[in-house]
Amino acid sequence: MSVSLLNTTQIAALTTTTIASLTSTELRSLSSTQMGAITTEQIPAFSATQIASLGTTQVVGISTTALVELSSTQLVALTSTNIGRLSTTQVEALTTSQVGELTTSWVRALTSSQITALSTTQIGALASTQVGALTTTQIRGFETTDIAAMTSDQVLGLTSGQLTALTTTQLGSIETTDLAVLTTTQLRGLTSAQIAGLTSDQVGALTETQLGGLTTTQIRGLETADVATLTTTQIGGLVSTQMRGFSTA
Repeated sequence: MSVSLLNTTQIAALTTTTIASLTSTELRSLSSTQMGAITTEQIPAFSATQIASLGTTQVVGISTTALVELSSTQLVALTSTNIGRLSTTQVEALTTSQVGELTTSWVRALTSSQITALSTTQIGALASTQVGALTTTQIRGFETTDIAAMTSDQVLGLTSGQLTALTTTQLGSIETTDLAVLTTTQLRGLTSAQIAGLTSDQVGALTETQLGGLTTTQIRGLETADVATLTTTQIGGLVSTQMRGFSTA
């Protein structure tokens, strides 16, 4: 009898041995409803090869309770196409352990809506290498609460391109302690508009080395109110060409 003829109750009754023996053809014959009947006890029996053979119909049918039982080996076996087809509800269900073990290619396959669906706790579970692998489009999907919840290591893992892609609102949500760890290379990638969008607290958190690494054009982007809050130590890190930038602001 073909497995596709079984009802959900019968699917849920299959032994793990039977599950492990199903061919890719048999698995792809299952409807999303049938796939949704797979239990938390059955899902670990799927091999990485079986997971990789699943079609979109089967993947979107996996229940959230079963999804959280997938091992990192099983999760990374999903094709990039199927990753992008996961519902936001499924993405929201991933545990922090699962999120932290995802490959960079897996993370890059997430859509903007899926990125937005990630909780601040899930975002916090991402390694700096995972964050650094995100596309600029994905970065724009981060909510301000996600940006604010990022750790210093994650912020340091952002590429210059990713930082440039941030909106002024997103950039303004970076915690001052996290902003202070950015390298001069990262900061020099910011636009004048982004520099102008920094809060007084953020500007005040910049080290003399960071300020000294800004271009004259970026210096001109500083708001007058921000310049007024600079400490003598910060001013001491500026060079003459940067000071002339103040005079033309």
